[in-house]
Amino acid sequence: MADWNPALYSRYEDERTRPARELLARVPFAEARRVVDLGCGPGNSTELLVQRFPRADIVGVDNSPAMLESARQRLPGTPFELADIAQWQPTQAPDLIYANAALQWVPGHEQLVPRLFSLLAPGGVLAVQMPDNWEEPTHALMRDVARLPEFARSIGDPTKLRIGRLPLTAYYDLLARDAEEVDTWHTIYQHRMDSPAAIVEWVSATGLKPFVAPLDAQQRAAYLAEYERRIGAAYPQRADGRLLLAFPRLFIVAKRKA
Repeated sequence: MADWNPALYSRYEDERTRPARELLARVPFAEARRVVDLGCGPGNSTELLVQRFPRADIVGVDNSPAMLESARQRLPGTPFELADIAQWQPTQAPDLIYANAALQWVPGHEQLVPRLFSLLAPGGVLAVQMPDNWEEPTHALMRDVARLPEFARSIGDPTKLRIGRLPLTAYYDLLARDAEEVDTWHTIYQHRMDSPAAIVEWVSATGLKPFVAPLDAQQRAAYLAEYERRIGAAYPQRADGRLLLAFPRLFIVAKRKA
């Protein structure tokens, strides 16, 4: 799959950063020495961490060279590292591992989440936010269009294009035994969008990417046209002429025993 597109991702930066801000607000300490932003993307979440913990050693980690280049331009004084979250190991135990909208791309959560938690310093915090929109029309329609005969051979099984997220209670059980506190919650954001095309643009930077990546230019145009048509039917105009994009997200803040 081609590298991520920071410019496309950042077109809805305010909306994407709001969950990051709300996740950080629930981190239960005011000071930290070492902070890691796992899956830092273009640095919008890292910037929040720099503002919250100005005296901390903060590093951003991502597996996308393009995203890291964008993050370095945004925060030239902050170190950023190219690494795969599945294999990432810190050089020193962090006080905070912060992963905003990143872990949903990494398989094996039954092993991954406890491993990340075990890497924390005593009393440290693992803070995670993940989209929970697999059953929303945006994502159900991606799979429906992918199953059409003209796309199915190129795309393959659409259910395999997203890592399986566990139930909220499963994440609690993975962490609770070794945690002093585990805070879990869901939030459903309602984003005001101008048009079906705007919704397609939003998801093109993230969830739609693996669906269109295997397609040639002609197929991609046909897929996007059909997908946008179906999005228009699934998201009717509201009283002000805009569309409401429901976007559920799952949050976890777990504090390791001191």
